Amino acid sequence: MVDAHFRTVTPSVVTRATASFSSVDIDDTRSLLARFYHPLAVAAPEGPDGFEFHADVIQLGPLTVGHLGFGAPVTLVASELEAYHITIPTTGQLHVWYAGLEITADPGSAVLYGPGKPVYTLHAANSAELDVKIEQPALEAELAALLGRPVTGPIDLPAVVDLRSGPARSWGTLVRMLRAEIGHPASLVRQPLIAEHLRRSVLSGLLLSVPHRYTEELNAPAPAGPPRAVQRVIDAIQDEPERPFTVADLARIAGVSVRSLQEGFRRSVGCAPMTYLQQVRLARAHESLRREDPSRATVAAVAHRWGFAHLGRFASAYRNRFGVCPSETLRGPA
Repeated sequence: MVDAHFRTVTPSVVTRATASFSSVDIDDTRSLLARFYHPLAVAAPEGPDGFEFHADVIQLGPLTVGHLGFGAPVTLVASELEAYHITIPTTGQLHVWYAGLEITADPGSAVLYGPGKPVYTLHAANSAELDVKIEQPALEAELAALLGRPVTGPIDLPAVVDLRSGPARSWGTLVRMLRAEIGHPASLVRQPLIAEHLRRSVLSGLLLSVPHRYTEELNAPAPAGPPRAVQRVIDAIQDEPERPFTVADLARIAGVSVRSLQEGFRRSVGCAPMTYLQQVRLARAHESLRREDPSRATVAAVAHRWGFAHLGRFASAYRNRFGVCPSETLRGPA
């Protein structure tokens, strides 16, 4: 018996899809895992009679985050992964054979796999885990944007990471937060701008929180982007502040790395590029609210026009900047 339902969201900045799935059938489980993760051989060592599987999955373009649960022991075998994959046990133990290593992981740790290598995993009965898949070109492009130069992959991520302390703990919290939003129809994850920022935060956060051969370069002080590069970004923001820019987009416009752009803005402008973008958007929204007819316009429409996806956060930032609520500006002098 299978109880499965899929909810696909219209593509925008990134393709977004969610799925909730429960099954006692191995073939159905294999199909779901192939759809959202990798082609896998799925087996129940104690026999199919006790097999039970459930999953809640969200997909944001090249990033997939899911919470998977197993009612009985299950083995998963991949002959070769085509993406980066991270498994974070949340209940029970996970046994892994990967890259010549035998690993036992429990809650508080994560197992990381790179593309091009076989993986064998044994998931204990009544266990659950978070599984994160990042397509290889996406993670390597994110690293290239941070460094400001091409990257020849794959990135040599460590096989095991402790998520109980340090920056890896913060990254694990971000992944758990994203997973918690799967079942909420009104979640901000469904806003294209927010989805794009979350996706990039997960990718860049992973690169900045676990050791690899580019870590020393990432942690080294970044040279400040030259004034002409900063000015190119200022011009782009002034021309189209409503565009769903990310800091990586702005770095590409500048022709420098993300870190160099941030340092250049700090020196030349006195704030981060995304902070500057928000201030320009607030100023444009302020002017629009002053000009609009309050009988026809709404605060929400003006906020969305200028790139603000969350009305409450827009109102709070607006009050901090102008000392009044957006609705007061729209209504005009009493």
